[in-house]
Amino acid sequence: MHSSQQVLHLFSSVAEVVQNYFPTNCALDKIVNATIKACDPLDGRTDGVISRSDLCKINFILTSIIGQSYACAAETSSSLGFGFSKRQSAGSTTTSSPAQNGTINEQDIAIAQTIYDGLFTSSGKRAYISFQIGAELEDAVTEYDNTTGSYTYEIPGTGRVFVAKFLEQIDEGSITTLENVDYDTLFEWMVEGLAKYIDTLQTTMPDISAFRNNGAKLLHYHGESDPSVPAASSVHYYDSVRTTLYPSLGYNESITKLDDFYRFFYIPGAARCNTNSLQPGPWSNDILATLISWVEDSEVPDRLNSTITSGSYDGEVQLLCKWPTRPLWTSETAFDCVYDQASIDSWTYVLDAFNQTIY
Repeated sequence: MHSSQQVLHLFSSVAEVVQNYFPTNCALDKIVNATIKACDPLDGRTDGVISRSDLCKINFILTSIIGQSYACAAETSSSLGFGFSKRQSAGSTTTSSPAQNGTINEQDIAIAQTIYDGLFTSSGKRAYISFQIGAELEDAVTEYDNTTGSYTYEIPGTGRVFVAKFLEQIDEGSITTLENVDYDTLFEWMVEGLAKYIDTLQTTMPDISAFRNNGAKLLHYHGESDPSVPAASSVHYYDSVRTTLYPSLGYNESITKLDDFYRFFYIPGAARCNTNSLQPGPWSNDILATLISWVEDSEVPDRLNSTITSGSYDGEVQLLCKWPTRPLWTSETAFDCVYDQASIDSWTYVLDAFNQTIY
C-alpha cells in the first residue's frame, strides 16, 4: 500500500520523538549485528545469515543485548542530494559524528523493539507492518548536533517529501519537524493518502484474475532483511490475492491453485533489491530467465536458483524455498524446505486500525 509504505519511513524517527530518546547510530548498528549473530544459527547453519527471521522473531529476546558494549570511530559522510536518497532531500549535505562508545541500554532496545513490532494507534490497533527483526534500522538513524553535543532525530527524505507534496500538496516543500507528530498522526496520514490515491498510486489491488486468465505468470521475490519495504508486506499481498481469487478454498488448496501462475520466494538475508553488506547471503541474478522458461517452456520454478557472492560460502549455489515453506539446514551443505505453521503465523498481520480491508 503506497501511502502506508511512504509514511512508514517516518515511523522510526517518530518513535524516537515519542519516547524522547535518540540512540547513537553505533548503538543501532550494535543491536542489528548482535541480533544477526544470535539468530544466525536458528536456521541450522552458522553462516552470518538470518535465513529464518521468523524463528528469530519467535525465539530471540532483544533485551538480552542490554549491557553489550559498542564502539565506533568518528566519521564524516556526504550526500550528493538530487532527492534520490530516502534520508536526504535534494541538495548536497555533509554530516559528521564523533567517536561513539558505550553499552546498550533499555532505551536503545525500546526504540528497536518498537520499530520491529510495527506501528500501532493509541487504541492498540495495528496500522501497518514493519521490518523483520535483524533488518538494518536505517530509518532510525540520528544526527549529531555539534551545537548541543547530543543526538537528535532525522526526518527520512521519502516520508517527509510524501507528506509535504502528496498530502499537504506543497510543490517545493517537505516537513521540517516531527514535533507534535505521534503514532496516531502517522496513521491519519496513511488514511489520507489511501483516500487521495487509491485509484493511482495504490498498486496492491488483489484481483488479478484477468492477468491469470490471460495465461500470464507472476514470479515474486523479496529480500528477507529489506530495511526499506517490510518483507512481510509481500506475504500480506500474496494472501490478499489468494483469498480474493479463491475465497471458498482452504489454505493449502488455495496455494495449490495460486501456484499455477503466481509463486513467491524470500531471499534469505537480502536487503532492498540487492545483497546485504551485513549478511553474506544469496541473490538470484537470473530471475527473468526463470520467468521466461516458466512462460515459454513450462519449466515450473519449484525452487529459485541463487548464488552467494561473498563471505565464507562465496560461490555456493542455493535453490531457495517457495513460500510458504521455509529453509531449515540439515547439514553444512543442504537444507530442506519445511512447512511451519508458527512461522506462517508470524508473517501474517491483521491491519485492524483501518475500517476497510487493506491489501
